[in-house]
Amino acid sequence: MNINDELVDKLADLARLEFNALEKKAIKKDLEQMIDFIDKLNELDTTGVEPLLHMSNNINILREDETQGMINRDEALKNAPLHDEQFFKVPKVIRK
Repeated sequence: MNINDELVDKLADLARLEFNALEKKAIKKDLEQMIDFIDKLNELDTTGVEPLLHMSNNINILREDETQGMINRDEALKNAPLHDEQFFKVPKVIRK
């Protein structure tokens, strides 16, 4: 895979990041090293190797949900910098 400025710009746009020329050069080098590592892994013979789905043999070890220490709406909104009668108000983060 060819890592060029256009690919780095596209990835930066998708990730909502901005890079200067020096950072872009470092990102290109890092991406090339990652691709080379994946290519090296592809050289391994994995015939007969089961895919790893979980890190352990334990499946769905979850605790039961228990309600604890509930507070009412007024207490929850008491220290909020912005709120109305029912909801927290937060600034808009995603503009695009």
